[in-house]
Amino acid sequence: MTDHDTQHPLRPILKNWVWEHGQVGTRYLDCTDGQIKFDAGKKARFASEKIFYVSLDEESDAKTLADSPAIHEGFVARFLHAAQLGKPEEAGSVAEVQRATQDCVLLALVCAYQQEAQRALQRYALEPMFDDEIRAAVSSDIRRANVPLRSQLALYDFTVFHGLPTPLLINESPFIDWRLRAKPAQPFVSLPLGPYCVLVGTPSGKKSRAGPVLWKSAAAMGPLKDHNRHIVECTQSWLVATSDEQLAAVQERFAPPVPPTAAPGPLPAGT
Repeated sequence: MTDHDTQHPLRPILKNWVWEHGQVGTRYLDCTDGQIKFDAGKKARFASEKIFYVSLDEESDAKTLADSPAIHEGFVARFLHAAQLGKPEEAGSVAEVQRATQDCVLLALVCAYQQEAQRALQRYALEPMFDDEIRAAVSSDIRRANVPLRSQLALYDFTVFHGLPTPLLINESPFIDWRLRAKPAQPFVSLPLGPYCVLVGTPSGKKSRAGPVLWKSAAAMGPLKDHNRHIVECTQSWLVATSDEQLAAVQERFAPPVPPTAAPGPLPAGT
């Protein structure tokens, strides 16, 4: 099937993890070899996995072709920067912040369905189907599972918690549905926006439109205390942190297996 050279959806968010003290770049753990690495610059080149994009708009269908979601990059960039600084006054107007929030949620969902898409691609590749038929079938599967979720989340109440006491990790699929992952289940979803800020969505009961985004300073992690553990557990490609120490603490989980030691050969005659 044809691959499209597109930027990873999370690159706008990953800019908040760029280290600018002496060196400009991002600390990350490469899960393919278990090594801690430094990606110089601000382009997050390590986030290079191919993305199978499917529109989650209700008015679209499985045949709608696009390379990436349509987001307002200016609104998103300003919103993410303000979230990391904890300065809601710099995030833009109420409408701009609402649009940026929904764009961030969309980017998170696109990343969240990638494993599902890859499994479907492998499954349909075994069938006597043309490439365009495979893409349509995979897109239909993705939309069936995720369009209702996107519509549901569009009516959630969202809050930006900033000034967190513990730096957050982020990976290739950082959207956490705490209703499914937490035990006992928690009635919210989350997306890390930066090392010290997170977007949290909770059911609103609204039927037609979302409310304004709230901003709260968080001196404690509270119910988000397991955030980094959930991120590590679902990581497959890369893990980004603010320090090597954070990555070293979980590095053993991703280190390649040590090859077995060869059995000793027979002793030479006469020994």
